[in-house]
Amino acid sequence: MATQYDSLNADLRDFILRQHIFFTASATASSRVNLTPREIGALRILDDNTVCYLDRTGSGNETAAHMLADGRLTIMVCAFAGPPQILRLYGHGESLGWDSDGFREVIAAQYGEVPLGTRQIMKLHVELVQTSCGYGVPLFDYKGERASLENWHNNKGPEGLRDYWAEKNLTSLDGLSTGLHVPE
Repeated sequence: MATQYDSLNADLRDFILRQHIFFTASATASSRVNLTPREIGALRILDDNTVCYLDRTGSGNETAAHMLADGRLTIMVCAFAGPPQILRLYGHGESLGWDSDGFREVIAAQYGEVPLGTRQIMKLHVELVQTSCGYGVPLFDYKGERASLENWHNNKGPEGLRDYWAEKNLTSLDGLSTGLHVPE
């Protein structure tokens, strides 16, 4: 039931953009596997073999640590409405920090501004695209995005977010450096 592609085509790009959620998975050879849900509005398709997403402040920074130590990253999108399908993007990722030219270029071209709470941009260089049936994925009705993350970012404010990064986001659960540079 699985079909593999070397890159994204128009139909696959369209499928991704119709969804509301995606998941990222990363690990190193000796770390815990990190699996995280993310809202589709953070994701951008840069070209047929490159995607990125805004990595907004959360409880941990595991993906950044895994990108620095190992680089393997998988993004999964699945249909919770309409025809069933699962799409996975396999490849190697990198973290674009605030102080990098790549960060500024992607923000300017794809987002226009840096939303409060943005720690970094994760960029995936896609090596393999695979679709599968998705027959086992249940149907769900989309009701909207939660305001919780935006409210938390707004309550912390820029200085509070920087303090949080310094306290909670510089190392992973396994003690790996995340490489996060806390801007002044």
